[in-house]
Amino acid sequence: MQFSAPLKSNSKKVMLLGSGELGKEVIIEAQRLGIETIAVDRYANAPAHHVAHRSYVVNMQDKEAILEIIRHEKPDYILPEIEAISIDALFEAEKEGFNVIPNADAVSKTMNRKNIRTFAAEDLNLKTGAYRFVTTEEGMLEAARELGFPCVIKPVMSSSGHGQSVARSEADIPASWLEAKEARGDASELIVEAFVDFDYEITMLTARNAKETVFCEPIGHEQRDGDYVFSWQPAQMSELAKKRSQEMAKIITDGLGGQGLFGVELFIKGDEVYFSEVSPRPHDTGMVTLITQSQSEFALHLRAVLGLPLGFTFYGDGASAAFKSEVESHAPVVDVDDSLFSDNSYVRVFSKPEAHKGRRLAVALVFDAVEKALEQSRELIKKIKDI
Repeated sequence: MQFSAPLKSNSKKVMLLGSGELGKEVIIEAQRLGIETIAVDRYANAPAHHVAHRSYVVNMQDKEAILEIIRHEKPDYILPEIEAISIDALFEAEKEGFNVIPNADAVSKTMNRKNIRTFAAEDLNLKTGAYRFVTTEEGMLEAARELGFPCVIKPVMSSSGHGQSVARSEADIPASWLEAKEARGDASELIVEAFVDFDYEITMLTARNAKETVFCEPIGHEQRDGDYVFSWQPAQMSELAKKRSQEMAKIITDGLGGQGLFGVELFIKGDEVYFSEVSPRPHDTGMVTLITQSQSEFALHLRAVLGLPLGFTFYGDGASAAFKSEVESHAPVVDVDDSLFSDNSYVRVFSKPEAHKGRRLAVALVFDAVEKALEQSRELIKKIKDI
């Protein structure tokens, strides 16, 4: 493959649609190969804006506004990095000859829980928990009664766990309804899922180019309010469950097609594997790969997009802990204790321009045997505060 310099007439261009902390790492990897980078998001000074060659602020649901930027910049690769985005713009861009990663249809399926669940369960015959789709609070109650309590309720379209809740009884239904309707994205339709009696859940990071598919070591994670707070790699699981997880991840990513890295979320019960969700982009739980692998999930994503070889070395066990804001601030300061910078740990600060309660502002990373790394990450994250 030939590499050129950025800001030239023959430069290769990558455009990110969505410019958060995950996109920032992708931009950095692209710049290491001399690729020109453009970062687009709904607000100014998003994390990836800080490191991209150019940045734009636009309503990400505005089809014509997004297409105007695409047509002006003429990127070689368009990488959607968020769910709340105009899918019509991506289909039109693809129709006009632009390369959407992995492809517009895959993005459309995965950004909508109804589309991806029916695709996985009904088209690919993957094992999933029982589910129903509803549009009213009365319909939600009826579905919950049918599926049983507890049950999980999510908008069909949202991001970072927004709008997700667990209803443990009929008394929780009104609150779950309100929670879902206030989510980012499209909350006009909801999915009610039977609670899968799983032992644990994993993310199987799966990278595919035109020639091969590779898997990272499975990542275990802990979630609160639908959003990740701790992750560790590798997740402890049987060889059979790991093999089945890789097989399921390959089926869903082959079905979606295209090139890039996918975060495949799975429920594990003994040796049985259930499909949950998939994101056609780097996954937040995968930030742990910044310390455990020779090629992080972000580097693998870029390699896969470019069609480069996907080989990498797993250095060893590690864990990550997300730091979430406790304050509301238009000039947030993240106060990090010196002890987080050690021979086996460090912090990545995302430099978001505003803090809101529950917003992820940094991540602590630890390299050690899984149990020790996770224990250390739980202690270290307590030593980060925001002002």
